[in-house]
Amino acid sequence: MKKMLLLLLVTVFSAQSWAAVDPSAVPEIKRTPQNLYLTATEAHDMVQKSPANVLFVDIRTQAEVEFVGMTPIADANVPYVIQSLTEWDAKKNVFTKTPNPDFQTAIDMLLQKKGMSKTATIILMCRSGDRSAKAAALLHKSGYTNVYSVVDGFEGDTAKNGAQKGQRVINGWKNAGLPWSYSLDKAKMYLDY
Repeated sequence: MKKMLLLLLVTVFSAQSWAAVDPSAVPEIKRTPQNLYLTATEAHDMVQKSPANVLFVDIRTQAEVEFVGMTPIADANVPYVIQSLTEWDAKKNVFTKTPNPDFQTAIDMLLQKKGMSKTATIILMCRSGDRSAKAAALLHKSGYTNVYSVVDGFEGDTAKNGAQKGQRVINGWKNAGLPWSYSLDKAKMYLDY
């Protein structure tokens, strides 16, 4: 019983020690039911501290990963949405994106590969924190209990004014100088699930 209580306290303390992002400061579009958020730097530190105990997934589209790069410390790329290159969303002025029907299955497979369960620490990172929040909410509905969203994402938020207005230069993985590369590891790419 004492071991169980100690394990519970260590687990709670560990989760709280990473909860540096104030949930009330997170924009509505980036909020999740679990209110578990990390900055890119905090995500990097969590993975570096305990890579065997964290599943770190880049959920951007394959095109984003290919043309913008990816961090080598991510366990995998599993797109939350699939991008069509033949259909156009006139309202958003972009190519159409639809939910990836195999997203949860791919996450389950990655957890199984690492010997983890739905209670494991999972970190999701997209471009700027919007899709990772949606993906975390989806996983929450399916019983995953410890899913973090990287609120500033891989590229960060856009500048609202100044010479770099509209550019993603505010925060994020790349802007924090964290490790990333255009050279991708095929074993980590979303191919056949």
